[in-house]
Amino acid sequence: MFPSLAVMVGLLQAVGNSHAARAPDPVRVWRTDSIAYVVLREPGHLVLLNVDAIGRITVLFPFGPYDSTGVDAGVPFAIPLPPEAQGNPATLVAVRSRWAFDFAALRGGAGGTWNYQDAWLLQPTAGDPLAALLDIADRVTDGRPYDYGGVKYARDGAVAALGVPVQPDVCLSCVRRGTALAAAPAAIPATAVDCSNASMTNSFCGVANASVSITSVPAAYQPPPPPPAPAAVYVPYYVPLFVHGGRAHFGRPMPPVAPPPPAAQRSVGVAYPIAPRLVVPSRSQLRSLTGRRP
Repeated sequence: MFPSLAVMVGLLQAVGNSHAARAPDPVRVWRTDSIAYVVLREPGHLVLLNVDAIGRITVLFPFGPYDSTGVDAGVPFAIPLPPEAQGNPATLVAVRSRWAFDFAALRGGAGGTWNYQDAWLLQPTAGDPLAALLDIADRVTDGRPYDYGGVKYARDGAVAALGVPVQPDVCLSCVRRGTALAAAPAAIPATAVDCSNASMTNSFCGVANASVSITSVPAAYQPPPPPPAPAAVYVPYYVPLFVHGGRAHFGRPMPPVAPPPPAAQRSVGVAYPIAPRLVVPSRSQLRSLTGRRP
């Protein structure tokens, strides 16, 4: 009896420990016909990303880059799916962070929409949807820690293995430094002959079948210096000088200037000149002017 009781107690403890050790996932995500559900173990900010069968990336939540992303914990959060994500092969990844996301690299400008045309992160993925979505998560969280959960659906709607992100074979951050090469020493000629004073008419100065270096180098042509500028000649500028009581040199006596004529005296009795007398023609003169006779 005692051995069986001990075995029963051990089994109960093992079952209790297994339930106590298993904790809910930080992020769980699944879909039904037209709705995706996300459950968080702790409250935080949520973004839900989707990759369809041909590799196109869409942001399912939030609906716009300026919408609120806060979600409570322990309650399934329902998100409607677009028609292309219903019943087709897809990969869903939900990212949860304690801090707000930075969607500057995904926005389409002041309109408040996702920039699927020009944003580099939202371009179709090549072959690894999980790695592409986690790359977006790394950018929008600005390097802070985050939790994520994902699910992958096959063509028949069954859940497939999500797998792990595959790192690229090419290391873009690796830098190879080449070995510095020592400078090659200058070649020393085997024979150096000074041919500056040798006669070179129909002859060769040097040793046969050996390298010859001419040490004398003709001077470069230099133009003659320009002639010096002529010396400046001082020429005085003559200014007539008048001396009191004397006579100006090379000058004529100036004729006396006649005084101006006296101005006509104006009448001071009236302010304006007298108007002329008006002569009115008679009636007979008017008839003669118009061609009629009396």
